[in-house]
Amino acid sequence: MIKIEVCYALPNHQQIIALEVEQGTTILEAIQQSGVLTQFPDIDLTKQKVGVFSKARALTDRVEQGDRIEIYRPLTIDPKEARRAKAKKKR
Repeated sequence: MIKIEVCYALPNHQQIIALEVEQGTTILEAIQQSGVLTQFPDIDLTKQKVGVFSKARALTDRVEQGDRIEIYRPLTIDPKEARRAKAKKKR
């Protein structure tokens, strides 16, 4: 068994779930075992990206000891538009 964490953050709430999984477990299996999908039913892994320590990974990748799986929320605004709005506001 190996120890990992599954993380999901909303603007006002962050959930970090520590768990032990078998060697060879995929990221998808770890997410399912963590129960985070029950706690946050709005998570859609077909649309949202995942990563380990801020590096994008596939759901089929295997987890390793100490990994922190992060489920990323979709962007609410295009980063280019956000920069334009910020620059316009400064003028």
